[in-house]
Amino acid sequence: MSNTPTPHNNAKPGDIAKTVLMPGDPLRAKYIAENFLENPVCFNTVRNMLGYTGTFQGKEISVMGGGMGMPSIGIYSYELYHFYGVESIIRIGSAGGMGDDLKVRDILIAMGASTNSNFEAQYKLPGIFAPIADYELLAKAVDVAKQKDIKVVVGNVLSSDTFYSDDMDAAAQWKKMNVLAIEMEAAALYMNAARAGKKALCILTISDHIFTGEALSAQDRQDTFTDMMKIALELA
Repeated sequence: MSNTPTPHNNAKPGDIAKTVLMPGDPLRAKYIAENFLENPVCFNTVRNMLGYTGTFQGKEISVMGGGMGMPSIGIYSYELYHFYGVESIIRIGSAGGMGDDLKVRDILIAMGASTNSNFEAQYKLPGIFAPIADYELLAKAVDVAKQKDIKVVVGNVLSSDTFYSDDMDAAAQWKKMNVLAIEMEAAALYMNAARAGKKALCILTISDHIFTGEALSAQDRQDTFTDMMKIALELA
């Protein structure tokens, strides 16, 4: 705890709950805090990566933006796990669907996170690491969804380093391996959690579909993914 505040987070020890919900967009973190948490208190404004702690049904919970891409969520999740005593991080974000049965607004829970990133190289492993979700969190999320009559799909996603890819065939190549959607953060979060001996889960709402062309607006992505949030809030 002597490493706090950090260069990226001006929270003090004790300001952050053991469970953190982590959308990419800090304005989505603000929206969740103001609409779902009781008595939210802002603990971070560094780089406008807003973070709040409040309560939900009597349980303390925090929500903080994680930014875009694996380098960004890699920094924030590492500090939360190692410097602030956080035990569980639940990424709640958007993804581009690839599966034939997925459509816009469907909820996907990332059981595994394939990646085209070199993030894993830092661990100097003698093989290829498979980033996976914490089973306890995953199973509980599926149970919560059933209780709330919210349909979810569980499967593999791609955590990509590129949003605008020069390889026009890449998505189809991943799809043939039954990778269901593309996002940009889960693999780094899962690897940080594994290395720290902590828990992580990624819950995604399909905001667009790579092959059908369906898409939601940026405002919809920020304000309307309430089913995903309802599931995540129950995991604290």
